[in-house]
Amino acid sequence: MPAGEPLDATAKPDGDIAKLAKGGRTNFFGFLLRLAARLPFLFIAGRLYGAESLGRFAYAILVVEFAAQLATLGLKRGLAAQLARTSRPHAQVVADGLLVSFVASAAAATLLMIFPELMFPNSTAGEIDRLLPLIIFAVAGSDIALAALAYRFDIAATVRARSVIEPWTISITAWIFFYWTPANGLILSYIASMVAAFIASLWPLLRNYGLPFGWQPQPMKLARMARRNAPLAAADAIEWGSRRLDLAILGLFAAPAVVGIYYIAQQVASLPQKLKTSFDPILGPVITRNLQEGKLTEIARQVSQVGFWIIAAQTGVALALGIPGEGVMGLVGPNFVGGTGALAFLLAAEVVAATAAVSEAALVYVARHRNLMISLAMLALQAVLSVVLILSAQALGLPPLFQAASVALALALALGFASIVKARLLSKLLGAPVNGWRWALVWAAAVASLVGWGFTKLPEWAELAIGIPAIMVVYGWIIWRRGFGPEDRKLFRSNKGESKEDNQGGGD
Repeated sequence: MPAGEPLDATAKPDGDIAKLAKGGRTNFFGFLLRLAARLPFLFIAGRLYGAESLGRFAYAILVVEFAAQLATLGLKRGLAAQLARTSRPHAQVVADGLLVSFVASAAAATLLMIFPELMFPNSTAGEIDRLLPLIIFAVAGSDIALAALAYRFDIAATVRARSVIEPWTISITAWIFFYWTPANGLILSYIASMVAAFIASLWPLLRNYGLPFGWQPQPMKLARMARRNAPLAAADAIEWGSRRLDLAILGLFAAPAVVGIYYIAQQVASLPQKLKTSFDPILGPVITRNLQEGKLTEIARQVSQVGFWIIAAQTGVALALGIPGEGVMGLVGPNFVGGTGALAFLLAAEVVAATAAVSEAALVYVARHRNLMISLAMLALQAVLSVVLILSAQALGLPPLFQAASVALALALALGFASIVKARLLSKLLGAPVNGWRWALVWAAAVASLVGWGFTKLPEWAELAIGIPAIMVVYGWIIWRRGFGPEDRKLFRSNKGESKEDNQGGGD
């Protein structure tokens, strides 16, 4: 398959591509739901609580979610491999995963409750703040439950939990808690949203897998599971950390208000990132099954296919949110408009990160240690670039918000490095090209940018209400006409032959 061209029109559609397309369709709908629910939270948080409270909240959540990421012990992706190669009842394997995660969650929560200053380095922790680490159990447990459901291709559960229940809960409760306890409102709304998402994850897990009858905890087996998944856990933590290291470094140099403004830009920019993570649950099981059958060329084809889908979608969303960036940030509050530069770099980072993300989905199974080394190099590069750019901005006497743009630029450059290196490594290991790039992306982006620029000359309400949809429509039409081949269009076309088993996966 020549690089940069649509897939061969004569290629016979296979079940894996159909499942990837189906999962992508379901999660794209979930992305739209999450977008509709997340924007009210950003508006409420910015308008009611302000940038300084947001900065304090953002740093605390950063630490807690990092601890929860470690507590999953790589099972967000490693669980698929465990289920694929076991002869035990799957309900018992999932119970093992939940138990070992809860043990790790207990260790992480205890540490943060003893040392709350890790979450609140620049302020005093209150009574509710000290209890925040307990939510690690819910965050990690929900991730593993949804990973188990994804193994059986139940992506709708992820959409409900992550794109409907979680964001709407945090939006509604943030508004309610502001009038009850404004000092703790953001923390309490986060706790409520994570608990709701955990419950929404466990219920379909029990319906799909049932209770683990006959299950007995086996400490040695659980220890081996944790040790075997250590590289996956590290890769997950590094990938997650690469999207939080910028905020952590900025917090060391900038005032809480600047951190709060950057947090809003980060939250807006992370919306297209959900498009990438939408494919993670479905891509992992497909790759593990093809690895067992030795279909390396198929894996390269699937990674390239999903890579193009993600790049195309993220580019469109990035243009729609970035061109009218001042208006988008202004919705949160006038004080947040200064974060537009950071928003632009963060949106660009999401686009360049797509290739690294989908390549890693395969590398964690075929070259997990080399993938880990590349990820560590990326983090080191990001950290060095962030500090250098921040110090340069300070030396030049630039306004504080230039420091926010500096860490965003460093992130984009580091992710670009990771995309190039990981794609080349995977291509070499699979013996087939891995490339999600197509020239139609350039033409679509150029025309959409011109349309968006025209709308920036209109009043802000027209720029946002009409300009954003116009950018998406023009961009989408060109991509559909010039970039999509027959197999790409499967993403938007349901297959009549899909069976119930395809939708829910096989049994134990």
